[in-house]
Amino acid sequence: MAVLAWDQNTYMPPGGHEPRAEQLATLEKLAHARLVDPRLARMLEALEPWAAGEDPDSDDSRLVRWTRRDHEKAARVPEALAVAMAGEAARGYTAWLEARECGEFSRFRDPLARQVELRREYAACFSDAAHPYDVLLDDFEPGMTLAELRPLFDALVPALAPIVEAAAAAEVPDVLSGDFPQEAQAALLTSVLTAVGFEPGTWRLDASPHPFAVSPGPGDVRLTTRYRDDDLGYSLYSGLHEFGHGLYDANLGAPLQRTPLHHCASLGVHESQSRLWENVIGRGRPFSAWLLHRLREHLPGTYDGMDHATLYRGLNGVRRTLVRTEADETTYNLHVALRLELELALIEDRLQVDDLPAAWGDGMQRLLGVEVSSDAEGVLQDVHWAAGHFGYFPTYTLGNLMAAQLWEQVCEDLDDVDAQIERGDFAPLRGWLREHIHRHGRKYTQRELLRRATRQELGVQPYLAYLQAKLADAGVLAG
Repeated sequence: MAVLAWDQNTYMPPGGHEPRAEQLATLEKLAHARLVDPRLARMLEALEPWAAGEDPDSDDSRLVRWTRRDHEKAARVPEALAVAMAGEAARGYTAWLEARECGEFSRFRDPLARQVELRREYAACFSDAAHPYDVLLDDFEPGMTLAELRPLFDALVPALAPIVEAAAAAEVPDVLSGDFPQEAQAALLTSVLTAVGFEPGTWRLDASPHPFAVSPGPGDVRLTTRYRDDDLGYSLYSGLHEFGHGLYDANLGAPLQRTPLHHCASLGVHESQSRLWENVIGRGRPFSAWLLHRLREHLPGTYDGMDHATLYRGLNGVRRTLVRTEADETTYNLHVALRLELELALIEDRLQVDDLPAAWGDGMQRLLGVEVSSDAEGVLQDVHWAAGHFGYFPTYTLGNLMAAQLWEQVCEDLDDVDAQIERGDFAPLRGWLREHIHRHGRKYTQRELLRRATRQELGVQPYLAYLQAKLADAGVLAG
């Protein structure tokens, strides 16, 4: 399924979309049947008394526990619904591509309405959930509930408003705009990714309409990015973002292969890795010093007269923009907050799909002070709803919060990490992430994993402190 989805997003001819939807639906039917098979239930019943006497943190004990959870969750979903969601996700992607290309939401309206209908039906399979959104969120962030999520956003969004107001007023150089041929961008990105850990023998890099990463299996990590001739930052930083995802998948523990534990702890943890490499590291002072040499090497003449302080300041400018994937680190979570608002309104039937573009525009004006000029830069900019991924967007913010706490611990454990990064030695950092995050796969919940790595619970304050310190250091925000 991962290979077919990757192919659909990269090289598949447009005429293959409907057969591909049927293929993915068929594979989902087979996978669902395996997961709800009564023989698996009997196996779990036989294993659980034994597992209860084992070390609760052992691989085997955790394997039994997670398989039980997956089995019981899948058993509550009718096969026909699981198959319909898989097929409509592929069809939704096709409709989204066509609608975004012409900038007309009307072409995406019916497929999106179908996705909302299917997600409501899916949530209804779990009538004991406190809120329907808990069911959707749990698919990406196991165990997380809306009651836990809301206080994080309620604390974060108001705290970001004055930071954005002050930082956006600063004059910051635009250091990544210009005229950059795709070939030069690809060469630069390949050079940067190879230095941080991209291995040509087991990884590959391609282009897609919406950047993503996928790993169909060990030794097979596939990243994509998107190139814009006038913006070097898009390909470079989306590439670093997807590299973070790929590195996680590449370092999942070998003993966990071909089991339900050979997976991420949650999408929030996964996003913590992508946001860590994209922003915490990729826009940090040490990395920007290292990056400047790469820019001069691959784009001769363009960056010869630029000093490190100017590049660092430019990489951390704060600008109110329309598109989430192009947003700076400071405004990014406001984009996510809007999507959470809209998802809740759609699932609770307080917002109709026909009214979504207007609601999007109102939210962008309220949260970011920008006016949406087109559906392509508004409600059609993200691919997630096309695939029915309601409940996914909050994991970006959860990942940002986790990344700040992980970085705090990295700096404590690797006291010379800044010097290592500045000279291009990323091995110690990769080793720390592999030891504390990657190798455990899905063995621990996201809460356990964060607690074990940082001895902290998830919170907003470490992220806010990190962000303010960085903006002050870059001269974007008064200290």
